[in-house]
Amino acid sequence: MSIAYPDMARPVPHAPDPGGRLVPLRRFAAAAGLGAVVVVGLGFGLKAQGWLPVGAALGVYVAAVVLVGWVMARSYPHRALGLCNLVTLLRLALTSALVAPLVSGSGAQWGVLMVAAVALALDGVDGWLARRQHLVSHFGARFDMEVDAGLGLVLAVSAFAAGSAGAAVLALGMPRYVFAAAGRVLPWLGAPLPDRIGRKWVCVIQIGVLIGLQVPGLPVPLANAAIAVAAAALCWSFGRDILWLWRRRA
Repeated sequence: MSIAYPDMARPVPHAPDPGGRLVPLRRFAAAAGLGAVVVVGLGFGLKAQGWLPVGAALGVYVAAVVLVGWVMARSYPHRALGLCNLVTLLRLALTSALVAPLVSGSGAQWGVLMVAAVALALDGVDGWLARRQHLVSHFGARFDMEVDAGLGLVLAVSAFAAGSAGAAVLALGMPRYVFAAAGRVLPWLGAPLPDRIGRKWVCVIQIGVLIGLQVPGLPVPLANAAIAVAAAALCWSFGRDILWLWRRRA
């Protein structure tokens, strides 16, 4: 996860290119339809009880796809969609599917852990593909980051709802959104940050711990220790970035 880019709701517009912009957008829409099938299939596969939980998961997915499509139409600079954005879209579908067992109150289960693990394993694949296909973009980086943030939030709420951890676990799913809200009040927090490998590793630790908390019957002391480690890593990472931004504020 990165906090080096401006908010997705405020995309940076590029020079108009209606013809070139429509091709990737159409392919994205077609792929998103297949992603909806993934959400529904996984939703029922994760022991969701009835259509309401699956519908909630599908609703989250559709809302996210509409937002991503809107941003793509305004700011995506390439004529090709690329495998990179398809992988990120798949990660979005996997993340959305996890809403179904959360809404149905299925509790901690191995299925949630496995789906989340696949979503984490694919993180970085999209970036590698973008570089390999020469399709690196602000849009793609932002899309990837927001999926990371969403995955963290869903897993944190799932762990809390399942009783695997106390309310403190919710803090592991909120840093990205708290930082974005703070940026509305303190605009200097929205300045670009240098790329740091440490920030990426902290994201892996955060999501890895949240995935581990989905293990059924996880001992509470072990869960609390893991949460403390992840929270300390997040505080260090965000604290370092905030200090860097504060020293260079206008």
